[in-house]
Amino acid sequence: MFLVSIVVEGGVVAYQQPYAAANGRWQIKKNNNYYYYPVIYVDPSGHGHFRTIQAAIDSVPQYNKNWICIHVRAGTYREQVKIPREKPYIYLRGQAQRRTNVIWDGHDSIEAATFSCDADNTFVKSITFINSYNFPPEHNRNPRRVAVAAMLSGDKMAFYRCGFKGWQDTLWDVHGRHYFKKCSINGAVDFIFGNGQSIYEGCSISVDRGGEEGMIGYITAQGRQEGGESSGFVFKKCHVHGSGKAYLGRPWRDYARVIFYRTYMEDNVVPQGWTSYATSSGLNKLTFVEHGCSGPGSNKSMRVKWLAKLGGRELRYLTSLSYIDNDGWLLKLPPSKILA
Repeated sequence: MFLVSIVVEGGVVAYQQPYAAANGRWQIKKNNNYYYYPVIYVDPSGHGHFRTIQAAIDSVPQYNKNWICIHVRAGTYREQVKIPREKPYIYLRGQAQRRTNVIWDGHDSIEAATFSCDADNTFVKSITFINSYNFPPEHNRNPRRVAVAAMLSGDKMAFYRCGFKGWQDTLWDVHGRHYFKKCSINGAVDFIFGNGQSIYEGCSISVDRGGEEGMIGYITAQGRQEGGESSGFVFKKCHVHGSGKAYLGRPWRDYARVIFYRTYMEDNVVPQGWTSYATSSGLNKLTFVEHGCSGPGSNKSMRVKWLAKLGGRELRYLTSLSYIDNDGWLLKLPPSKILA
């Protein structure tokens, strides 16, 4: 068995073999075999390899081909974090969604995100990313602005038990194949937007309008530009709730595609469900679908007339993991309960 360990010397990651017990390690068991991966510990109190998450990411070798775990101990990290394209195979692992928080207040640009990732093959678990410029909105006097919590443009990215909190444009699901499992996403205006090819499964979608009385928000703004593109947002067995009324979505681009599948909707979903500025001919290009949903907000009797329907075969494909994973990349993630 090939054993790997990691040491950090002057801020640079170096590999050692065989494994030395004094160094960081991450042990997993798969198919009755044990595997060891390097671990970099981040601890704001100074009891790890680094005090900041970004310093740990910077230490990872470029064009790495093996999983490296960056273990982020519980705490509040007031920093802007970016994983560049040349640093794939990073497993960013917090101690708990509610106890491991990354906070920044970048605003007025959708590229000023608290967390951004351009790298392929990234796995993030048990961390919450917050853009504090307008969050929490109930106690925030800043003008309402674009303020992104996460910008995700890599391919083969997975998030498990993570949080994304903001008010406008919280989660920029830019492009690439993405899987979100048991995550919490907060916002009010277009707070899940972009052109990703993504499944959100078992996620909490919370509309938080703050003190904006009478405001109607928008959960999604999907950006599919051409009919042949494979992108789209699929919300599978999620829970839509919150303190404010909201549309399920509006199109960001002409061929926007959003599916709510077997999702529980509270009564904060407006009866129309969806809205668009498109003309009647443009409405035929949109694919906004609700299937098998429940809850007081799922009543479709007053939904827009242009709500789409999909054939059974297409619906099964788009709501299955095959939609985002036809080559088995999810099975190659570090073992966790993400597929349980």
